[in-house]
Amino acid sequence: MDASRQRQQEEVDRNYDAFMRMLGGILPDHRDQLALMKDQEIVGYFDKPGEAYRAGLERFADGVFSIQEVTDEPIDLGFWSHV
Repeated sequence: MDASRQRQQEEVDRNYDAFMRMLGGILPDHRDQLALMKDQEIVGYFDKPGEAYRAGLERFADGVFSIQEVTDEPIDLGFWSHV
């Protein structure tokens, strides 16, 4: 894995951990929205994945951010969730 890809993965992992800690507090007001995250902080909520992705690209020139769905439903990623 190259350094850029590793940096992106580390950001996603840190953001996910922070997101899970915040989920209970944001779920009532933002259920089914998408949270745009950078540096373990939610920087915006969006209704559509494309909107969140475009906002991330516009705000963060380095392309290092993550998007999390605000839901209490488990998400099955198929094969990858069981690796």
